[in-house]
Amino acid sequence: MDFWKDKSVLVTGGSGFLGSFVVEKLGEKGCRDIFVPHSEEYDLRQMDAIQSLLKDTKPNMIIHLAARVGGIGANRAHPAEFFYDNLMMGVQLMHESWRAGINKFVAIGTVCAYPKFTPVPFKEEELWNGYPEETNAPYGLAKKMLLIQAQTYRQQYGFNAIYLLPVNLYGQRDNFDLESSHVIPALIRKCIEAAKRNDDHIVVWGTGKPTREFLYVEDAAEGILLAAERYNGSEPVNLGSGMEISIHDLVHLIARLTGFKGKIVLDSSKPDGQPRRCLNTERAERLFGFRAKTSFEEGLRRTIEWYIKSCEQ
Repeated sequence: MDFWKDKSVLVTGGSGFLGSFVVEKLGEKGCRDIFVPHSEEYDLRQMDAIQSLLKDTKPNMIIHLAARVGGIGANRAHPAEFFYDNLMMGVQLMHESWRAGINKFVAIGTVCAYPKFTPVPFKEEELWNGYPEETNAPYGLAKKMLLIQAQTYRQQYGFNAIYLLPVNLYGQRDNFDLESSHVIPALIRKCIEAAKRNDDHIVVWGTGKPTREFLYVEDAAEGILLAAERYNGSEPVNLGSGMEISIHDLVHLIARLTGFKGKIVLDSSKPDGQPRRCLNTERAERLFGFRAKTSFEEGLRRTIEWYIKSCEQ
């Protein structure tokens, strides 16, 4: 509480999925000065907008969550925008933050930055041992450049920028648009709508063989704020739950929790994405005491309940 009470914190993307929980937790921790910019007023791809934002708000810490994100389909359809928008937002914001004398910059990377065939569980030391999975490489590489920038600005200028690597997130307030959502909200929506219509099957992209790790969004927000409080180093740090589940098992679990009893058809003509994803989370626990608290099934239940209620409103 004492750490945050005199902090002025700028949270880019603070009205988004993850950002809304970060902002809530900041308030719970006693932070009284939180500013959330909106893209209509401050387009973070534009240098002059960033300069105006920093001049208007004068923060002493920035948590950079703003990003253009989406599932495999969105990444395949808009690779140039995913690269350009994420690169320009992050690189210019960090540069101008250094110029403005910001005390600390918390950069949020992505598990998509890891090489396609990283040994499981992913250790931070493996980050440069290969090229990312092709469907989300433009996004992953754009976000990865923030790690290089954070390290070089620390080395040359003494700028306190840290870099965190969260795994796939899920939870309440996620994006459930089937055209752009990630796998969990997409499957929840498909199963619930199919159950309502009494459909005899749903179609799922890929072979079902890839594995994924998921981190509940409230746990992710807590991890980011623990790092903001306690971590001031140059090394990237994974944020994850340490669990791994195949897409096949994930679909069947969501079907059970949503009450969908039809057949699950796997469309192997669609891409699988990265073969496996599971993070080594030892560094986060050692450096700033973060360990995920929410069990996967409990997190899924909360997410499903929230989505059903949001559809009723």
